[in-house]
Amino acid sequence: MTRVAAVDCGTNSIRLLIADVDDAGTLVDVERDMKVVRLGQGVDATGEFAPEAIERVRVELAGYVDRMVAAGVERVRMVATSATRDARNRDAFFDMTAELLGRVQPGCVAEVITGDEEARLSFRGAVGGLDPADGPFVVTDLGGGSTEVVVGSVSRGEAVVAGAYSADIGCVRLTERALPSDPPMLEERVRAEAIAAEELAKAFDAVDVSLARTWVGVAGTLTTFAAVHAGLTEYDPEVIHHSRISLADLHVLCGKIAAMTVDERMTLGPMHPGRADVIGGGALVTRELARQFADRAGITEMVVSEHDILDGIALGLVP
Repeated sequence: MTRVAAVDCGTNSIRLLIADVDDAGTLVDVERDMKVVRLGQGVDATGEFAPEAIERVRVELAGYVDRMVAAGVERVRMVATSATRDARNRDAFFDMTAELLGRVQPGCVAEVITGDEEARLSFRGAVGGLDPADGPFVVTDLGGGSTEVVVGSVSRGEAVVAGAYSADIGCVRLTERALPSDPPMLEERVRAEAIAAEELAKAFDAVDVSLARTWVGVAGTLTTFAAVHAGLTEYDPEVIHHSRISLADLHVLCGKIAAMTVDERMTLGPMHPGRADVIGGGALVTRELARQFADRAGITEMVVSEHDILDGIALGLVP
């Protein structure tokens, strides 16, 4: 067994997975964690990280590094995704990560990965544990700044990706661009849906989803919808993992959440405080995804997975 750590720093949150990986590629969780840091605060408008956003990441990453050291982690990889790809002043971010991660593995620094690699890592993590006979799968990773759409299958235990695209739209980016009011006004929601449809059209032009049989949704926006739909008062990953929600129910739920105030969203039991102000944008992206999968592939439900890009990163740390 090799003890590894994976860190995913996206537009809205930073997440940690510490796990043991054996030579056969079996992943056993030691611990998982998520903190909302909003690294992408204002990046869509300014093209730069806000100093306070980098500081929020530094504080949480320092805590993660302490936990890695205490757990005896041997290898670590940290990836940075949509916001970091877009920021002009990202060197300050990288210098900070090198200083902290070097305590675990000398020379380690956060990596900016392409949208294509982000999509493939998410797919590898998401389809683990699913019945290959339910494929081909279409996996969506709806983040703060981007949404990955990946189609593929599982053959002889290996994930095989047929097509992938990273669309420049996510819950934070769409909220900052088109949903300034609380609650969002109808005309704002209509405009936001049009923006989501325009950006996601690029993904559907690039990736043929017509043969997909199962939609797998990953990341916090979609797992939160599943938790709300299940009527949970507190978030329970064991209940959420591989749960299912019909697209009809998902459409109604997303419409309601998109029209709510932030305070109203916070009354929903499993809603994270750092997600409540942007999940309306995520709801409108989700509705467009659901429409397209229904029209193009005849898909009628979404399967939610707690396993995602973190699992893909961790598995890749052991040859």
